[in-house]
Amino acid sequence: MTLGTVKAPTTEQLREVAADLGMTFTDEDLASHLAALGPSIGAYHLIDRMTDELPAVKYPRTPGYRPRGEENARNAWYIKTKVEGAASGKLKGKTVVLKDNICLAGVPMMNGAATMEGYMPDVDATVAVRVLDAGGTIVGKAVCEYFCFSGGSHTSSTGPVHNAHKMGYSAGGSSSGSATLVALGEVDMALGGDQGGSIRMPSAYSGTYGMKPTHGLVPYTGIMPIELTIDHTGPITGSVEDNALLLEVLAGPDGLDPRQYGGQPQEYRAALGKGAAGLRIGVVKEGFGLPQSMAKVDELVMAAAEKFKSLGATVETVSIPMHAVGGAIWLPVAAEGATVQMMLGNGFGFNWQGLYVTSMLDWHSAWRNRADELSDTLKNTMLLGHYMTTHYRGHYYAKAQNLVRRLRAAYDAVLGSYDLLLMPTVPMTATPIPDDNAPIAEILQRGFEMLPNTSPFDCTHHPAMSVPCGMAGGLPVGMQLVGKMYDETTVYRAAAAFEAATDWKKITA
Repeated sequence: MTLGTVKAPTTEQLREVAADLGMTFTDEDLASHLAALGPSIGAYHLIDRMTDELPAVKYPRTPGYRPRGEENARNAWYIKTKVEGAASGKLKGKTVVLKDNICLAGVPMMNGAATMEGYMPDVDATVAVRVLDAGGTIVGKAVCEYFCFSGGSHTSSTGPVHNAHKMGYSAGGSSSGSATLVALGEVDMALGGDQGGSIRMPSAYSGTYGMKPTHGLVPYTGIMPIELTIDHTGPITGSVEDNALLLEVLAGPDGLDPRQYGGQPQEYRAALGKGAAGLRIGVVKEGFGLPQSMAKVDELVMAAAEKFKSLGATVETVSIPMHAVGGAIWLPVAAEGATVQMMLGNGFGFNWQGLYVTSMLDWHSAWRNRADELSDTLKNTMLLGHYMTTHYRGHYYAKAQNLVRRLRAAYDAVLGSYDLLLMPTVPMTATPIPDDNAPIAEILQRGFEMLPNTSPFDCTHHPAMSVPCGMAGGLPVGMQLVGKMYDETTVYRAAAAFEAATDWKKITA
């Protein structure tokens, strides 16, 4: 029986489905079940005939083009186009590039992955609409890592993205192109995504300001998901003021994202001239001296902490022992959650209400026929995630989510006495990009070695920002400021005070 494009199963197909579920039937019982499915298939046929419930596309645009050669010397651009926003607004005159996991209708999107190449979204992400409604001009899509699963910039199917300060070196990831284009001055602002540090890590490597807002403050609607509880999107800019301005435009509920459960947009720029006097800043001991830490990075970040003292802040060392295991708590959430939702769940999974981009879901599902093309960083994550969910029932994902509450409480306990936490964003400066024939071990190391200080805050949902604070060996160093939930204002206040008092490019170690 066939109704429209929805086909009822054949007897053999239903037997295969039953076997997958561990069920066995006699021929007679199976036939009874098949007959009983008729009305249900009819309901699916009805749904198939109805139009999808998708937001309208308001602003004209063209598909654009992929720039080559000198026009894209760092390989940071995926697509150049031009979408003009409203005639007036907070972002009038500003150029904005979107990370290529963000839907822009009618403009190609591949999320760094060969398996997505050729996909053309049919909706605009909420963040894209808000940029345009505020008068901004979207000028294209920035290269990102393969399905965003790398903290380095060497996994995209379009080739590595090179650091804005030094060719041959990593731009960080996964928002590699976004941070690079801002650092090069080719755009005023960029949007990035952050599930383990992917806004803050490339900002640290590239010398930009990258804010991961409180989870859910900025709607993730229309952006390719990884895992609902750690999905974040936010601004990457060349100044604190631009960062605060862009967040003013992006923040607030849209009614379509289940990640949003509180938090309203604020006039973040109002805090920028208030200085650092009176702030209490806790320097997290466990964020320094890691096995992969570079001494010069620790030195420059500690010097930045001392600078806050000279600006009138109280700066004290604090100990948060749970921070040392924060990355371990994050890992099952990211590995198992992403495997189940982003890959096996075709990006969107189940059990939530909001906007499902069904065209993306359909296109992405074809990865199963091309799994050998996935990046090694993604393959390694999926091998771990699928092994743990199939052999351990999702037990450790569940336990890790329970432990997130303890981790959040540990940070909140210290934030009860301090306004901000301070530590290096990443423990090192940008590393060399692995060669094309690099061993898997090196590819994985360069993809994941920089995560310890950023990933915990994707789980706990605190706002966290990377602020450039110096140069080591000709490469930027980032300082991470972490605030209380929905207190991006204080993060911006401190970042602006440091920015005004220093020229970070002239601070060297």
